[in-house]
Amino acid sequence: MGLWEAFLNWLRSLFFKQEMELSLIGLQNAGKTSLVNVIAVGFNMRKVTKGNVTIKLWDLGGQPRFRSMWERYCRAVSAIVYVVDAADNDNLSVSRSELHDLLSKPSLSGIPLLVLGNKIDKPVSLSKEDFMEQMGLKSITDREVCCYMISCKNSTNIDTVIDWLVKHSKSKT
Repeated sequence: MGLWEAFLNWLRSLFFKQEMELSLIGLQNAGKTSLVNVIAVGFNMRKVTKGNVTIKLWDLGGQPRFRSMWERYCRAVSAIVYVVDAADNDNLSVSRSELHDLLSKPSLSGIPLLVLGNKIDKPVSLSKEDFMEQMGLKSITDREVCCYMISCKNSTNIDTVIDWLVKHSKSKT
């Protein structure tokens, strides 16, 4: 980033604040709460400010009884963030099915999707290519789709995720 662009961004941040609302969804034990905790280090709330962007995070339960509520909380958000345990081969097909079922809802049409393959610190975690294949991400063509492999435990790629979210919020203004 050039000096002039950095100066302009700083100047804009003095006058313009942006707010994002996201829904973190995924099966139980995928790492949704860990992601919130690692993004919101030092905070006891689910609203985090990074630069001039305030991120409001809804951390929704992943147990079967809560999945029917995902759609309601994903409407009109800046992005849907779907967290998957990339080391849990037994649940990948369920996670894929739940994701594709959710994305088929007309009320969520066009909302960008950020899929996070969590727990890459485990030796049995999938590669990004295998993960994307197993989750059927290339078949999703009706919206922007981005995928990152992360470790909430080790904070691997968390900065990249936050950068994507912040840049994405700027493109929506």
